[in-house]
Amino acid sequence: MDNLELMSKIEDKSIDLIYNDILYNTGRKFRDFNDNLGTTQEAIKWYEPRIKEMERILKNTGSIYIHCDYRLSHYIKVLMDEVFGEKNFKNHIIWSYKSGGASKTKYTSKHDDILFYTKSKKYTFNLQKEKSYLAHKYGFKGLKEYFDEELNQWYRYANMRDVWNINIVPNKSNSIKILYNTQKPTKLLERIIKSSSNEGDIVADFFCGSGTTGVVAKELNRNYILCDIEEKAVKISEQRLKGVIN
Repeated sequence: MDNLELMSKIEDKSIDLIYNDILYNTGRKFRDFNDNLGTTQEAIKWYEPRIKEMERILKNTGSIYIHCDYRLSHYIKVLMDEVFGEKNFKNHIIWSYKSGGASKTKYTSKHDDILFYTKSKKYTFNLQKEKSYLAHKYGFKGLKEYFDEELNQWYRYANMRDVWNINIVPNKSNSIKILYNTQKPTKLLERIIKSSSNEGDIVADFFCGSGTTGVVAKELNRNYILCDIEEKAVKISEQRLKGVIN
């Protein structure tokens, strides 16, 4: 169903974490969905009641991540500032990836934008660590260093930054298959769900596509609510959650 219809049925302050890989409004008609909301102004007008509903159903301790790209990110941020408050903006996360295609008339666009907001000053956040590669082994006291044999390089664990280098789901892979256009990798959702929720929490995705959010939430012992207006998305998500397809 339309996510606005579903959200209208959800109780106030009942969701712990919302992640939405929204329509980017590219104007393209993909195989699995139509990514055309009209002009930028029409797109933001369409999103406004949905963002307001997300604010209503999110717990006071909850977080929300809006995944978009350069077409709408700055307009969506202004809307999010208005609805959630500028002081509740936490990060503009850059998801950097490599994929085919390159531009000869500008710098090649190879990143998406993820806007991270909270409902209040008190919210769930589990600090994540990432590998930080070093020029050489320093051997400082109290600094644990590790050696990556595959890369032949030393590294340490540091607090995670707001630039995430995570591979996209490849078109051809022995272990991963694209089931739905613009399918997002599980590693991306793992990072968000681990950071901003705890076991037993409710994670919601109102633009669920291939259902990756639900699959990861289930694996991490979270509850989940998924919604999409496309029948194919619902079918694929259900099959993945049942373990019928990976």
